[in-house]
Amino acid sequence: MFCKNCGETMNDNQAICVKCGVKVGDGNKYCANCGNELPENAEVCLSCGVAVKNAKGGNGTYLNGQDKIVMILVTLFLGGLGIHNFMMGETKKGVFKIIMSFVCGIGGILALIDLVKICMGSYVVDPTKLV
Repeated sequence: MFCKNCGETMNDNQAICVKCGVKVGDGNKYCANCGNELPENAEVCLSCGVAVKNAKGGNGTYLNGQDKIVMILVTLFLGGLGIHNFMMGETKKGVFKIIMSFVCGIGGILALIDLVKICMGSYVVDPTKLV
């Protein structure tokens, strides 16, 4: 395993990179599988062919660090009320979905869109838009 920020070799049980101090999984400069440098916004490592996580958005984080299975279940059962948005820190989106559910009943449709994005691995939370 390699640090995605500096490319340094890491053990599987390390929590942070001892060279640069970045948390495991953070960064997008180097491939975590082979350690080679990645082109900007790469979706696949051109050296080893492994898919690069969090390639879309660049500055966002996938589900804001929440577990994927938990978020799928919460979105499936409580998504129409925007509970999954509150869990990921998207308060404005959550309030909007609650209002849309009670006013015109489209909160479930918006939740279905989010559910598909979560299942496909493309739901990226932009930290600049969090309250």
